[in-house]
Amino acid sequence: MAVPAAGDAALLAEIVELRARNEQLELALDSRAVIDQARGMVMVLAPCSCEQAWGLLVDVSQHCNVKLRDVAAALVATTKGQELPEGIRREWSRALRRLHALERR
Repeated sequence: MAVPAAGDAALLAEIVELRARNEQLELALDSRAVIDQARGMVMVLAPCSCEQAWGLLVDVSQHCNVKLRDVAAALVATTKGQELPEGIRREWSRALRRLHALERR
């Protein structure tokens, strides 16, 4: 069995790193699409601005200790008949109450 040359090893390491980075970017793009869909849903359902919708999603994510992309995916899944998980539903209600309380001030 041949031992790879130092240059080959460096090239192999770079390929592995680039593949990992590519996978991360693909995941980020997929996540972004779902998050943007959820943000649009929030803007219609709340109703609120784009910034407020982002804030609501972040708020729910932080209070549930669930990744933002997972909160967004759960919300988008409701369009296909799935129910929001209990924790997300509870925090969603709380976040909306906080938003409306701020608007009344």
